Amino acid sequence: MIKFRTLSNEKDDDGHLLPEDERKTSLGTIMRKTSLDELPELFNVLKGDMSLVGPRPLTMYYLPLYDAHQARRHEVRPGITGWAQVNGRSKVSWEDKFDMDVWYVDHQSPWLDLKILCKTIIQVFQQTGTTAVDGGALRPRSGRNGG
Repeated sequence: MIKFRTLSNEKDDDGHLLPEDERKTSLGTIMRKTSLDELPELFNVLKGDMSLVGPRPLTMYYLPLYDAHQARRHEVRPGITGWAQVNGRSKVSWEDKFDMDVWYVDHQSPWLDLKILCKTIIQVFQQTGTTAVDGGALRPRSGRNGG
């Protein structure tokens, strides 16, 4: 997936990445707030690797952590925006995001996609929900109960 780099790779003394809010570059902060960091993903759409609407892709690292319900999000092409993004974006838990992704899989339609695209445009202009509630440290956990 093509993306702009908005975070540095700064690590603490133990070799762990610092929290996102400490690694954001000045330009990265502006790009994320305005969602301009998502523009390169349009090339992924043109290549056919992504759709405009669908569950947001995660790194391959998380694949073994999905339970069968969560893995259903892969039944559709990943998207630049999705149902979870317009219904809480970074302010909902990973479990809720996965549930919303599966809901989208079960209810996908051109009209739903149009609704999601319209809501996305509104959110971009309002600059809502662009930062995770914990400064970006939320990470998906395995299984339905986060175990």
